[in-house]
Amino acid sequence: MRITNQTKNTLIADRARLADTIVSRLVGLLSRASLSSQEGLVITECRQIHMLFMRFAIDVIFVNRDNKVVGLVRDIKPFRMSPYFFRAQKAIELPVGVIDSSRTEKGDTLFLKDEE
Repeated sequence: MRITNQTKNTLIADRARLADTIVSRLVGLLSRASLSSQEGLVITECRQIHMLFMRFAIDVIFVNRDNKVVGLVRDIKPFRMSPYFFRAQKAIELPVGVIDSSRTEKGDTLFLKDEE
């Protein structure tokens, strides 16, 4: 899945996976040692994430059902919890620095394109 910031015309991820089942949402990135550049994970039905048992820090973008950014968490470390974003529908987990490099801000609209 390719994710772009439509508002800023910037690339967020070129190789994002979708976690839309109970198991894939539960496991998330726990089995990973890191995320490489341009990778990401889109977790559906998600308003808050936990970093319990994670091995690396990440950036997280929370979007509503219209893919409008409603929350940003930069550089969240292992064994922490994000704030709860009531209006969020999805959490997009990304390598640290992506929020800043893509200039993503609250209110921006993202475009998530499934691979064909």
